[in-house]
Amino acid sequence: MTEDKQLYQDPDPRINVLGVRVCVLTLDTTADKVFKALDEERRGYVTVTGVHGIVESLDDQDLLEIHNRSFLTTPDGMPLVWLGKAKGFSSQMERVYGPDLMWRLLSDSRMASWKQFLFGGALGVPELLAETISRRFPSIDVVGSNSPPFRALTDREELELVDGFRTLGVNILWVGLSTPKQERFMRGFLSRHAAKLPKPFICFGVGAAFDIHTGQTRQAPRWIQKAGLEFMFRALIEPRRLLPRYAKIVPRFLGELIIRGIRKEGLKS
Repeated sequence: MTEDKQLYQDPDPRINVLGVRVCVLTLDTTADKVFKALDEERRGYVTVTGVHGIVESLDDQDLLEIHNRSFLTTPDGMPLVWLGKAKGFSSQMERVYGPDLMWRLLSDSRMASWKQFLFGGALGVPELLAETISRRFPSIDVVGSNSPPFRALTDREELELVDGFRTLGVNILWVGLSTPKQERFMRGFLSRHAAKLPKPFICFGVGAAFDIHTGQTRQAPRWIQKAGLEFMFRALIEPRRLLPRYAKIVPRFLGELIIRGIRKEGLKS
């Protein structure tokens, strides 16, 4: 990954959650860091990770490295917030959830200066999201959208994407793919093509935000989110797809926390 030296990483504190270094953030401090990086013409990517991403990283060194070399890795999940508070960051850490982060940034008047591109979702979803953004945030300039194939992009397709971003002057790339696909895409794409992309250029992996903001997927009520029970709500909505996932990752996450806590390893900041 020859262009890593060109990718920006925020220097402020992170906490160690089973090897993944999660940034100490609130929605507001995240916004301030993003706009500072844009003003400084940085290139980089933001991963929004919860328990699922942490557990995936336990068995995948590449994914672990992707999180740990990010511009920001935000705490998308109350268990990560609770761990941050337990480490002494009681007022400096809150959940920075993909859909909330996207709306928080787009609602900020500073975002009107930067050109946006939507990459992800099923056919028609990014276009529908562009219309939603245009209605809700009239000052935001969404210059393009793309629903990519489920497979990895070919070299030619990546170069066409780069050329398109340069022609359109894209500064913000919203990536709405599943974890860990979106994280692999952002890191790989930037590592291969950073020098050819506009400055600034920040990618955000916001997962289900495309479907949630276009009404394709139901969002858990706030009280369920704050209680750390969103995974149960989502499993009830999509049991065939998500019950097996959560049956695997929740016990693994808790078990690893207990084992490493006893050994005093893998949790030090």
